[in-house]
Amino acid sequence: MDSASAAGPGSWRRLFLAALVGSASIGSIGMHLFVPAIPFITREFASDPTVTQLALSLSMVAMAVATIAYGPLSDRWGRRVALNGGLALFLLGTVASALAPDVETLILGRIIQAAGGAAGMVVTRAIVRDVYGPQRAASLMAYLTMAMLVAPMFAQNLGGFLTDNVGWRWGFWLAAACALLVGLLTGRGMPETHTGPRVSVSPLTLLRNYGRLLRSPMFGGYALHSAFAAATFFAFMGAAPALMIETLGRPALDYSAWFISLTLTFLLANALAGRISTRFGIGPMVWLGGLVSLAAAVVMVLVILAWGLSPYTLFFPTAIVGVGNGLSMPSANAGAINVDPTLAGTAAGLAAFLTMALSAVFAQLAAQWADGTAWPLTGLILGGTIVSVAAGALPWWLHRRVQPE
Repeated sequence: MDSASAAGPGSWRRLFLAALVGSASIGSIGMHLFVPAIPFITREFASDPTVTQLALSLSMVAMAVATIAYGPLSDRWGRRVALNGGLALFLLGTVASALAPDVETLILGRIIQAAGGAAGMVVTRAIVRDVYGPQRAASLMAYLTMAMLVAPMFAQNLGGFLTDNVGWRWGFWLAAACALLVGLLTGRGMPETHTGPRVSVSPLTLLRNYGRLLRSPMFGGYALHSAFAAATFFAFMGAAPALMIETLGRPALDYSAWFISLTLTFLLANALAGRISTRFGIGPMVWLGGLVSLAAAVVMVLVILAWGLSPYTLFFPTAIVGVGNGLSMPSANAGAINVDPTLAGTAAGLAAFLTMALSAVFAQLAAQWADGTAWPLTGLILGGTIVSVAAGALPWWLHRRVQPE
């Protein structure tokens, strides 16, 4: 089955899309199943909260570093090899985490799990570019992201339910079962879509290719917009469970239920982006989404000042930030990958690396600066959104300067 048939009608197309969504989602599923359990793991292992938080932040560092490898590997050896290797690594780390006797082993297992889950994040973006081309990539990425959000939305609730009722280890066993299912889907429904020339993975060539992308203000603007937008969300993930469970005294399942509001608004924004991105173009979509997110971040500060910390003041403004991110991020990701079509996998990997590296920093800062109030979190969300908007405006400004309307 080739790329054309994968994009065509029939049962093969449905199987291909299911494999694509499953591969892209598996890393996020593992993370979202784990997040509600963080305070409970801290209690069970009697560890310092900042040490337990390393199971989240260091796993994001591992995911970021791994994305650097998967992009070039998929350009050199093909998309299927990179996907299957990452899936095997994810399964190994998941089992190790489920059997962890102490927090150190858990952190190591989470690092391995996240490094494997990074493959789907990177390679599926390149596959979308391979199959659908640059014009439809932004729209298809929006729909793909929308589909990917369904699984993490349920994963948060399942993670909270399992943690409250049968223990946090069962979240990892569920993630392992999901990985086996995704392996079956990719084995039957994922073709090799990289039919162009294969790119060398020698260190010198990799450095040259990364340098070429990093010197591009178009790539930098799009990639940093998406990276800082995602980082604000991970700052929320790093701080919100403790604020809900420890400060406000809510159960883990309550946090997971409130988290649905973030997922649903981001999902709806991606659905809208999928419909209108081809009409308005990449630059305007990035700018529009960025402004929505910035306005919501300012509102978040104001409502907490006025009414104090509550689930309403914590989640509702963050959900609107997610609307802006949902409008802008698919177009920003498509813009970054389309800067140099011959390096689609490498660009996807580098953009994902920037996203995960910044997300890891923001998540750890949110935990490190935690003081029982919402102000460290609101500061990170507002600051990250400001930088995201500025970065996203750069490519559009450059494009309009070269080709004024």
